[in-house]
Amino acid sequence: MEKKVELWDAYNEDGTKAGFDLVRGEDIPKGYFHAVAEVFVMHEDGDILVMQRDFSKPNSPGKFETGGGGSVLKGETFYEGAVRELFEETGVKATELTELYHEVSGECIYQGYLCITDMNKDDIVLQEGETIGYRWLSKEDFLEVYYSDMYLNHLRRYLKEFVIDRKFGME
Repeated sequence: MEKKVELWDAYNEDGTKAGFDLVRGEDIPKGYFHAVAEVFVMHEDGDILVMQRDFSKPNSPGKFETGGGGSVLKGETFYEGAVRELFEETGVKATELTELYHEVSGECIYQGYLCITDMNKDDIVLQEGETIGYRWLSKEDFLEVYYSDMYLNHLRRYLKEFVIDRKFGME
């Protein structure tokens, strides 16, 4: 069976498209970036969705993240990539996302969003090869995971303003 090639748009550091394609697994030329969209999911009752990454993932296997996310595909906007990745990894159908952060790190431009959902909590779908488990946590229980070594380091940094400083957007 032929393996599908995943294409990304190359980006300049300022977030504009550079005009050429990147291929997953190949080196990204110096000075260029690929787009990553991430979605922090909260239930309307205030609980937070944490997903456990598959142990076969090359980066941060077995760690917890909040919601879903991944690489934005060629031709997608950050927003479109966020909606797609969230649905693929969790089954959550986002109807509205709010921007949380925009960060450039390494070879990636990260765009983070907040999704507030009223879905049935038992309807989460795990994506084979991506996620192996999920939990809905109260804010207090989530903070224990957030401060633990089981939570993705980069998400802890990028979400600090939303989670700690703004107390989950509840000014």
